[in-house]
Amino acid sequence: MLKSLSAGVSGLQSHQVAMDVVSNNIANVNTIGFKYSRANFSDLLSETKSIATAPQGKLGGKNSIQVGLGVQINSTTKIFSQGSVKNTDKNTDVAIQGDGFYIVSPDNGTTYKYTRDGDFKFDANGNFVNNSGLVVQGWTRDAATGKVDSTAPITDLKISPGLTTPAQASSTVVLKANLNSGPVVKSYSAAYEVPSGPAPALPTLPALDKNGNPVASGNLGVMFNGAGEAFSLQKGQGVWVAFQSSTKTDGGAVAAGAAELNVTFTLDDGSTKQITTTGGLASNTSQQNAARYVSAINAQVSITGITATYDAVTNKINLINTNSASGASHNIRLTAVAGGSGLTTTLTKGLEETAYRYRYDPTGAAAVVGADKTFTTLADLREALENQAQDGNADGVKGSVTIKVNASGKFEISNPGGSDQDQDLNLQVTSIVEPGTTENTRFTQNMTALNAVLPVASGGKAFSQSFNAATSSSSIDIFDSLGSKHTLRMEFRKVALDINTGSTWDMVVTAPEPATIDTVAPTNEKVGSVKFNNDGSLATYNPPNLSFSGNNGSAPDQQINLSFGAPNSFDGMTSFDSKSTTSGISQDGFTGGDLVGIRIDQSGTLIGSFSNGHSFGLAQIAMAKFTNNEGLSGEGGNVFGQTANSGDPIIGTAATAGRGFIQSSSLESSNVDLSSALTQLIIIQRGFQANAKTITTSDQLLQTLIQLKR
Repeated sequence: MLKSLSAGVSGLQSHQVAMDVVSNNIANVNTIGFKYSRANFSDLLSETKSIATAPQGKLGGKNSIQVGLGVQINSTTKIFSQGSVKNTDKNTDVAIQGDGFYIVSPDNGTTYKYTRDGDFKFDANGNFVNNSGLVVQGWTRDAATGKVDSTAPITDLKISPGLTTPAQASSTVVLKANLNSGPVVKSYSAAYEVPSGPAPALPTLPALDKNGNPVASGNLGVMFNGAGEAFSLQKGQGVWVAFQSSTKTDGGAVAAGAAELNVTFTLDDGSTKQITTTGGLASNTSQQNAARYVSAINAQVSITGITATYDAVTNKINLINTNSASGASHNIRLTAVAGGSGLTTTLTKGLEETAYRYRYDPTGAAAVVGADKTFTTLADLREALENQAQDGNADGVKGSVTIKVNASGKFEISNPGGSDQDQDLNLQVTSIVEPGTTENTRFTQNMTALNAVLPVASGGKAFSQSFNAATSSSSIDIFDSLGSKHTLRMEFRKVALDINTGSTWDMVVTAPEPATIDTVAPTNEKVGSVKFNNDGSLATYNPPNLSFSGNNGSAPDQQINLSFGAPNSFDGMTSFDSKSTTSGISQDGFTGGDLVGIRIDQSGTLIGSFSNGHSFGLAQIAMAKFTNNEGLSGEGGNVFGQTANSGDPIIGTAATAGRGFIQSSSLESSNVDLSSALTQLIIIQRGFQANAKTITTSDQLLQTLIQLKR
């Protein structure tokens, strides 16, 4: 009987503990980061009346007879399930989504406490603390390296009030861009100006490449017309250019009578054309014979390019090559003459025009061979045209004709007069069309715009259409050691193409004066180049860095690395058949600034925003993970302490090694389920009442037993 009283008492005691646990859970239903507990019941040692026996013979086995002695609470378990995360309006509130604890310390890191309560703030000294004044632990930014080292020992997190950041001089400029390699471009600029006359002495040219050669034009084979369409000149393509008609006026007199024309012309392709007449009468006059001869010659003008006229005063036939038809011959020689036509083969000058042929030669300047002129750059072509125009009499005495490339990228021809050699110009340009060489229509159209008559000293000018180069540009502001801003501009211009290796673009980097980036004039400009492989990847670029001096009191010789990408890769600059664009450009410098705000990212990094528009990590919250969270001991104030059964803390950053990530402007609510707790409260109440009933019933039985004595 006494056993039932003891069991009832133990039941009351155990349910009282369970009531305390549930009551505490309900009391903390609104405590930030609280984890509810569960009381675990277990029975006490049982009194054995008889032991169990095994079956023997035909008699079956018997179970033991045991009487329990009651119940006890052998443990309470913390349930570390995830509490709901609610948003707040405070940017220093943080919640953990997943496993882990914040680390706080009351004594500069001598001892550590652990919490899920992320209601943090900055105190008057800039310490990052919880509501109990415990300082949050983590890592702070190293002023020397500018980095937050999460492998170092953790310390108190502190951000000094009124924090400022000094200016940081730019040390790297990173550019990611594509330079259009296609036959049609949207971004292009006129060829640089090229003055008339011989190339001026260095350094007075408007622009020079790294070898001191004029880049006024670049390679004509990679240039574009005014619509952005590539010429794509191939070797041998070009134009015939005549500044005056080629004429023959030194023949003899035309004979009268029964004479006939029998003349053979050798054309510029090596073939011959024989022209003859019939029907000569003894009664024919010189004029009648000349009319027949002229008619026969003019009937073949589409083949020979030669027209004939008759001068009745001198009784001579004049032959003229006007260079007016691209399909006709341009270089004509009389190789056979018979009859009394008055034509002879002893010419002082042939009926020739000049061919200007493109010759792609990346190894050096173009050569001038025989009657044909070859060119590679716009400067080559300009000089060859001017030499021909000024040497109309082939006697070594130069005329006054000037040809230049103007600011619009156009050939500009003037005939100002002033020399005894000057003559009226009759400009005629036709395309080169011959076996093995096709017409380059776009180049011809650009050049045939020059066709004009320019009398001596008339003041008139002839212009070609514009010649353009594919261009692209990018700009970025860099900073000196004082935090002063300077705009660095990078301009790219396509200048060469190698069918085996790829393309080359000139690069001109400029900075506004008085800043300097080079030691030679102009000192605020640096000339270089960028080369691409034939798959569009970056091959190489030069210069790799700049020595920048602001000349405003800032530190001189500031080294700025240009990062355009790795060789043979596509991670920086490329040259594909697509629009020239800058997809990314950045630098690492900034001016000084004051701290204006702090935000916290998912890794727990406190990122400071400064008045200079720059943001960087100032500190990072450390997180701890335990092997057995339930082994932690609650110490009040929403913190836990380490115990022998929790294991040692594994400290690291959020969202790594099983630790949860941090959500800013949020707090984790208590994980107490109020409806479940209230239900549990009723169950415990009923259990308590039942155990009380056990005691009262036992008492009644004892009363009955006592009354037996009476």
